[in-house]
Amino acid sequence: MKFKLLLAFSFWMLLIAVSCNKDDINFDAPSQQLSFSRDTVFCDTVYHQVRSETYAVKVYNNEDKDILIPRINLEKGATSLYKINVDGKSGYDFKDVPLRKNDSLYIFVEIAPEATGPEAIAEDKVIFTSPAGQQHVTLFSVVQDAEFFIQTPSNPNVISSNTTWNNDKAKIIYGDLTVNPSVVLNIQAGTKVYFHKNSGMKVSTGSTLNINGTLDKEVILRGDRNDPYYDTIPKNWNSIRMAANSTLNMNHARLFGGNRGLDMRQTNATISNSFIHTFQEYGIYAVASTVNAKNLVMNNCGESCIGIFKGGNHTYTHATIANYSQVLSSMNRNGIFATNEWKNDAGQTEQGALQQLNIRNSIVYSDRDNSVSFEQTPGQQFNFIIQSSLLKYSGTTEAGFPFDSNPNVIQSYKNEDPQFVNYFTAHLNLRVKPASFARGKGNTTIAGTVPTDIVNVSRTTSPTLGAYQ
Repeated sequence: MKFKLLLAFSFWMLLIAVSCNKDDINFDAPSQQLSFSRDTVFCDTVYHQVRSETYAVKVYNNEDKDILIPRINLEKGATSLYKINVDGKSGYDFKDVPLRKNDSLYIFVEIAPEATGPEAIAEDKVIFTSPAGQQHVTLFSVVQDAEFFIQTPSNPNVISSNTTWNNDKAKIIYGDLTVNPSVVLNIQAGTKVYFHKNSGMKVSTGSTLNINGTLDKEVILRGDRNDPYYDTIPKNWNSIRMAANSTLNMNHARLFGGNRGLDMRQTNATISNSFIHTFQEYGIYAVASTVNAKNLVMNNCGESCIGIFKGGNHTYTHATIANYSQVLSSMNRNGIFATNEWKNDAGQTEQGALQQLNIRNSIVYSDRDNSVSFEQTPGQQFNFIIQSSLLKYSGTTEAGFPFDSNPNVIQSYKNEDPQFVNYFTAHLNLRVKPASFARGKGNTTIAGTVPTDIVNVSRTTSPTLGAYQ
């Protein structure tokens, strides 16, 4: 019993001693400058009254002594659009911040600004003041005014009359935004449309979606997370779903980062001068649809850049359809997949005729053995022409069609590396290098139907395959 009492007494005395030692630590003024994990915090694009994600800066004490940083503050003080948290405390001005020797502390930064126009710059500095001198970390963000479309149990979130979106405000969609039957939605040049996680757009039967970008003012459709990390990963939003007998006209648009890009059911679509990339399943998912595309650039889709189901009528002219991905490397990653069959939402298999699939003056390539896959249902119409195009091709069994001596494959090429400048999504540039095999291989008559490339360069002489001259 005495031994237990002695042991307990010793434990408490040791605990008191340790506590006293902790309290007796002496903090000195810094004699050296601090160092930081970054000297600038780019909060990227944020929207009117929407709080950004939280960014972190680590502050390092490289001295062999414990220090008190006399002052850490936002340069603009209480009027700043930014908020900071220093070592677990929120505010804009902090005095005598302790930092142990050879240790670090976190400063967390976020912004929830008031927009003063369509687009503006928000800047501030986190100032560190000590006897060793004044230092700072720059805070920087682009702020956009925004219009919100939020689906709730009491708000079905519909566009019920003909509507035009201009680029004066970003459009941010929560849940599904539905374009009612027989309604026209025009999205004008320079407009940015952002979809929250698990959100999308539904274009109803008989409705028309016009995406009217220009070369210098693309229309952007993407997820609402603007940190550069989210530029290169899929599944940030759902899709644009086009119902039966709807119409899509899309020019100079950039669509990326969701589950499916254009999810079309018996849709009539005209696509020009556009980029569709980084989708978990398909960039274009077309069921019994008619698609006419020119100067189209695609890459980085899990199942296939283009999925053609239940036939339809398709023409792709001067398209660059690549499929390279590290994130989606375990998936099929076709360039073009076409079949007569389609499994409907009830799980039943339906069939339809592929009236025509034309691939002309195009590149369809990937790091897979095969970039094109056809699955024809016996007895169903399956017409295709591959003319003056470059394909990755591994054989009849894999591709579903013979390449050599095939009357449907005209003056086309296989397995010649197109030599893209950069096919990785983070630095996506699917132009071909000067020594590329694709240069000068295009059919001039076909090129005459699309006389300028995706950046408005003439291709009427010695046309290069793909979307870029």
